[in-house]
Amino acid sequence: MRSGGLLLDGNAARRAGIAVGVLFAAAGIGYVVDWSVSSGHVPRGVQIAGIDIGGLDRAAARARLQPVLDQRVAQPLTVRVEDATTDLIPRDAGLGVDWDGTWARVGGQPKNPFTRLASFFTTRTVEPASTIDSAAMDRRLEALRAHDRQPVEGGVVFEDTTPVAVRPVAGHVLDVPAARTTLADHWADGSALTLPIVQTPARVRADAVDRAMREVAEPAVRAPITFTGQGGDATLEPAEIAGALSFHPNGQGGLDLSIDNEALTAALAPQLRPTEVPPADASFELSGSRASVRPAVVGTLVDWGKTLDGLPAVLTAPANRSKAVVYQQVQPKLSTEDANKMGVVEPVGSFTTGGFSGPSGVNIRVIARKVDGAVVKPGETFSLNDFTGPRGTAQGYVESGIINNGRPATAVGGGISQFATTLYNAAYFAGMEDAGHTEHSYYISRYPAAREATVFDGAIDLKFRNNTPYGVVIDTVADDSSITVRLWSTKTVEVESVTGDRTKPTESKTVTLPKGKDCIPSTGAPGFTTSDTRIIRDAKTGKEISRHTRTVKYDPVPTVICE
Repeated sequence: MRSGGLLLDGNAARRAGIAVGVLFAAAGIGYVVDWSVSSGHVPRGVQIAGIDIGGLDRAAARARLQPVLDQRVAQPLTVRVEDATTDLIPRDAGLGVDWDGTWARVGGQPKNPFTRLASFFTTRTVEPASTIDSAAMDRRLEALRAHDRQPVEGGVVFEDTTPVAVRPVAGHVLDVPAARTTLADHWADGSALTLPIVQTPARVRADAVDRAMREVAEPAVRAPITFTGQGGDATLEPAEIAGALSFHPNGQGGLDLSIDNEALTAALAPQLRPTEVPPADASFELSGSRASVRPAVVGTLVDWGKTLDGLPAVLTAPANRSKAVVYQQVQPKLSTEDANKMGVVEPVGSFTTGGFSGPSGVNIRVIARKVDGAVVKPGETFSLNDFTGPRGTAQGYVESGIINNGRPATAVGGGISQFATTLYNAAYFAGMEDAGHTEHSYYISRYPAAREATVFDGAIDLKFRNNTPYGVVIDTVADDSSITVRLWSTKTVEVESVTGDRTKPTESKTVTLPKGKDCIPSTGAPGFTTSDTRIIRDAKTGKEISRHTRTVKYDPVPTVICE
């Protein structure tokens, strides 16, 4: 019985082994047959863009996919950036299908028999590979940056005199590299895409805002601040304080206070001005042929930097909201001692012109008042344009007659050239060094030929240099029809002017213009060339120091007829 049982068990084992072998042989045959049948085809279970292409050869798979992908690359795709949505056409963003790359992602037939078997029952999703036009993609991503939201920084602002806390709110910006990858990998999915963002936290913490409110902003506007001056006080009201305060991030999560000292100065200066003594330069009393020095005044002015220094402590102080005004002495530009050393004792050059009236006289008197008392130190150069600054209606000048291209015209500041000519001649006879002047293009009969000057605001200037060891003071006297300019100093030279003959005459031309306010008739005059020679001699010895000739060509003045 035992031996018989053993025999039966051995037979069963042999039959089982044969069955397993047959099964493996069948599986191997099936594997070989499946491999040979599916070779060159897309693996089973593969889906692209939701389209099943498993088991198809590549040509058939592409034929099935291409219409779908061509449609999706050209139709709007909804993208979300945080809480904002917009439409994007993949093709406009530079996207397309990279077929070689797509097949590389799909891969070939699996060699593992268990994987091949599993492919009958599973699905594998493959994203199509994309071609990318970088420039087009960059433009579209930059457009999506419009949905970036900058953080709201925590801070404190004032509404009138009430401090208001600004709570910090984090922002976000598009994560451009990650967004590029998301679009390239998933544009063909056919569903809305959420693009990645990067959070941008606020720099100021909420507790820092609360502390700034409690410890600085609220105490600062609780009551006025008194500034105690010498002989008078000034008050900063809460509204003025609030207007000058601001808070900014300190880089460590907190807020720092900023104070607009210019705004505070503007509020306090008018109140404290009566407590100041402005500095005054030494000046000269000029009468007849004698000059005397009017003493300078040392100023006492508010030192705003020191006065406002330490103000934060006063702003937050629970009581004693006051601060002492700090003053500083300001020396005059010209002291009494220096003025006395300048040697301004007598007139050294003088000239008078006349023949004007009306608006021209207004302008001449305005500039004469401006220049009167001007001091030119030894070695300095006086510039009429620099000294007077702009010469417009805001400075008191009016429209008056000028010569424009040889024809009478009008402009604001007309007549100033007569003052320039008078000043030029006063400096000429004082022996001052000519540092630059320009004659008129056309001769004007009330001026000395070849010894006159024109000026134009910002363009043509009159300059002379004080080439003496003494100071020079310009003295002007203007009435309704004449202007006199005298230079005061210490006389060291005598000056002679020799006018040359008029040569090379040129005839006047006639110009006919339509009648109206722009046409001012004139009789015209011929042009010519002439010269002036300045001879400078030592005032004590009479010895000639220098001789200089200047030649000037005047154009003919046209005859203007208005018809």
